Amino acid sequence: MRILFALLGVISLVLGVIGAFLPLLPTTPFILLSAYLFSKSSPRMHHWMINHPWFGALIQDWQTHRGMRASVKKKAIIMMTLSFAFSIYIVPLWWVKVGLGVMYIVLVIGCWRLPVVPEPPMPAKR
Repeated sequence: MRILFALLGVISLVLGVIGAFLPLLPTTPFILLSAYLFSKSSPRMHHWMINHPWFGALIQDWQTHRGMRASVKKKAIIMMTLSFAFSIYIVPLWWVKVGLGVMYIVLVIGCWRLPVVPEPPMPAKR
């Protein structure tokens, strides 16, 4: 079972990284899923993910508070808006445009409703 979870964790991580560059493929759910799968299969990979400079804080916030920092939530909504706007613009079929619009609204409402994790205090400057 550990091998299956590790394999699914790698697939999920690859999809999450691809989703950072490809419109309509979400990044955050795949990254969180891969962290969960690695927690069940590979302590080394799980440790690498929660200490990663790009998505470590996101995973730690989700695992401890089941929420997102306000700055991350704002960036996520901005990126969703740009991605969906581009996709709606290039799709020629009106019914696909409507479907994308509905999906966008559902995702933004879902993201907006997530609890806000307080930002960590800034270190004092000398």
